[in-house]
Amino acid sequence: MTLTLLLTLVLSVLIGLSLGLLGGGGSILTVPILTYVAGMNPKEAIAASLFVVGTTSAVSAVSHARNGRVKWRTGLVFGAAGMAGAFGGGLLGGHIPGTVLMIAFALMMVATSLAMIRGRKNRVAQTHDGDLPLGKVVLEGLVVGLVTGLVGAGGGFLVVPALALLGGLSMPVAVGTSLVVIALKSFAGLGGYLTTVSLDWALVSGVTAAAILGSLVGARLAGKIPEAALRKAFGVFVLAMGVFVLVQELPAPANFVVAILAAALALAAVTCRYLIPSCRARFLSSNEEPAIRASG
Repeated sequence: MTLTLLLTLVLSVLIGLSLGLLGGGGSILTVPILTYVAGMNPKEAIAASLFVVGTTSAVSAVSHARNGRVKWRTGLVFGAAGMAGAFGGGLLGGHIPGTVLMIAFALMMVATSLAMIRGRKNRVAQTHDGDLPLGKVVLEGLVVGLVTGLVGAGGGFLVVPALALLGGLSMPVAVGTSLVVIALKSFAGLGGYLTTVSLDWALVSGVTAAAILGSLVGARLAGKIPEAALRKAFGVFVLAMGVFVLVQELPAPANFVVAILAAALALAAVTCRYLIPSCRARFLSSNEEPAIRASG
């Protein structure tokens, strides 16, 4: 076993951990790992990520379902609509330059992460764990499926916000339900990509096995972490990975500008959070208030 393969498999455990704990983020890790560590070209990495994430999500969803954290009607309808969009996105993605796909992938990560960090605009809205309206679920599923199928993501980083921020599901239920959606959409998107891309199935199988191991650990931890903290952690994680991919893919000097800007904003956020009392008070208020109102 080469050092590169060993490192790829070790990092793949994080893919499953992310999916099991956060209900998403698998492709956000899988695509960079397969591209920058395993050496796949972007289109192969995107197609492979759909298989890895789809299989891992299906396994992890079982653990969440046993703990009552899956809304099956919402997940199956959202997933079925997403499959149609994802297959079309996968067909289209096979004809778009890899660099363009990666930049689009990163920009979506940044936009979604900011939505998760900010939380719901309507602070008085309570979370609920009922099934969402059929028309809304179908429309959101088609849109998210098309976008995530195009860039090769399982869609957790879009599905979780759609279910938690727009649908009003509590974070643990949004996480569990998203895994059902991700599994369905990932395999549909993979079908689209396999019309133009071939994969190293031995490597893909090894990465999948390591990711499943991580997902079992993540599923055990899910539900034991406060909702507000889980949402913020998810957002920060996605934002960091989005910036990393942009820095890797953008040409100079644009990538240098993005890196400097991201570092400056991160420093400002840390300074505000830990060193400025008034800023810290606003930060805690925005974090804690939704969770308190939702639980009330």
